[in-house]
Amino acid sequence: MERKSPGFTVFIYTCALLLAAIILAPIAWLFIMSISPAADLAAKPLRWWPQAADFSRYQQLLSTAENSAGAAFTSSLRNSLEIAGMATLAALALAIPAGWAVSRTPAIGWSLSMVIATYMLPPVALAVPLYMGLSHLGLLNNVFGLALVYLTILAPFTTWLMKSGFDSIPREIEAAAMIDGAGLFQTLRIITLPLAAPVMATSALFAVLLAWDEFFYALLFTSDQRAKTLTVAIADLAGGRVSDYGLIATAGVLAALPPVLIGLVMQRALISGLTSGGVKG
Repeated sequence: MERKSPGFTVFIYTCALLLAAIILAPIAWLFIMSISPAADLAAKPLRWWPQAADFSRYQQLLSTAENSAGAAFTSSLRNSLEIAGMATLAALALAIPAGWAVSRTPAIGWSLSMVIATYMLPPVALAVPLYMGLSHLGLLNNVFGLALVYLTILAPFTTWLMKSGFDSIPREIEAAAMIDGAGLFQTLRIITLPLAAPVMATSALFAVLLAWDEFFYALLFTSDQRAKTLTVAIADLAGGRVSDYGLIATAGVLAALPPVLIGLVMQRALISGLTSGGVKG
């Protein structure tokens, strides 16, 4: 067996720890800010750890009292969950058949390239036509309308990811199933989709993250708590004359929890797809 030198092992672990510190340091500081009293956040020199932890901001934002900051925050949290969920499910429903069709019919690959080219346009260029379309349909300041806008962003991206996943699946497997008497939909359900499960999980994860973090369209197309998302709600916390940076940090910590939990769930789905999506010879 090949033996690694102790110096190389130390170097690898040092690099891994440094990378982890760089990634986790902003998250750790966000949490420290959320539990620090306002005086500690404004103190000079800066206090890197509060003298007394203050969790009252979490209670404030999770409160459901009428006309409170907590009611606005929890309403925005619910809106973000609904919008991201609807947009992701709709994007996958479109991306799976579209990605398979483009993968198995290279002659129409140009259509996907043209759709993806729309990402080259700045979002502000599409704001006016989208606004007019939503206004005509009566979907301004509506969670369904915002999910529809997000679908236009997610569908090309998820289709491209699904197409890449279907490209890695040999066509001969599908052909063999059809020779054995399986229909097209039966072949897709039994053979192709289980093999593409890892890519489906990855596509869903990225779609959720893109929808969850979107700010520009949510700011333009929403005006009150009926459809306002978390990103806009957090921006509202910083919009006053005096900003409570600890409260903003608390909102950031709470807003990060759902994507983290969803990521853990999708990670399990990804591993499950990798292990179950094999071909027995």
